[in-house]
Amino acid sequence: MLHRTVWPYAASIAALLLLWQLAAGWVDSRALPTPMAVLAVLQREVASGALPYHLAVTLARVAASFFLALLIGSAIGIAMGRSVLIDRLGDSWLIVFLNLPALVTIVLCYVWFGLTEAAAILAVTVNKIPNVVVTVREGARAISRDLLEMAQVFQLGRVRTLRHVVLPSLGPFIIAAARSGLAIVWKIVLVVELLGRSSGVGFQINLFFQLFDVAGILAYTIAFVAVIQLLELGVLQPLERRANRWRR
Repeated sequence: MLHRTVWPYAASIAALLLLWQLAAGWVDSRALPTPMAVLAVLQREVASGALPYHLAVTLARVAASFFLALLIGSAIGIAMGRSVLIDRLGDSWLIVFLNLPALVTIVLCYVWFGLTEAAAILAVTVNKIPNVVVTVREGARAISRDLLEMAQVFQLGRVRTLRHVVLPSLGPFIIAAARSGLAIVWKIVLVVELLGRSSGVGFQINLFFQLFDVAGILAYTIAFVAVIQLLELGVLQPLERRANRWRR
């Protein structure tokens, strides 16, 4: 079973590397270095300790922003999905924040709160919360009335109803928000680091950009994408299968 899952990824990566190698032979090596050249830079950065350090800093920012956005967005989404009044009051604000450019939020957070770690995490969190709210709100609206009426008949109370009825029903929606959220959060984190932090993958990519070092840019990008992909395959997808198990 495992080989059936692994071989498509291995085949696609091999095809990508082959195309990359062929393309690198047709253009200037400074604009598109070969895979081996990027691998050499990757090994150098790992050996020096620079890549593990900056990668860890970025992942810490991703984790903090991700969990804050998921927690706050889920709470707001449940409230809007279960209350018509709250939904009407908050819908216009939700539309505003959904359409607010991430760059504007990042710049404003840095201007208002300074070039601090808290401002960076706040900017990423604010950008992600609206997407979580939209997904979870739809899940809250789709909760079976029969289940809620059954909980009321058995007098479970609000806390037990939330734990045993609402949250299990929202599991697939929360996981969907988490999967899409992780993709959005790490991209915004890199922009935040590029604009106002002195560490992290985004900072390093900006540094290599100033030096026109494409191999360095690709090395850090590949390392970070590989870690995010491992999180997707090893954590989020298994959680999604577990959240949907009750539907079978």
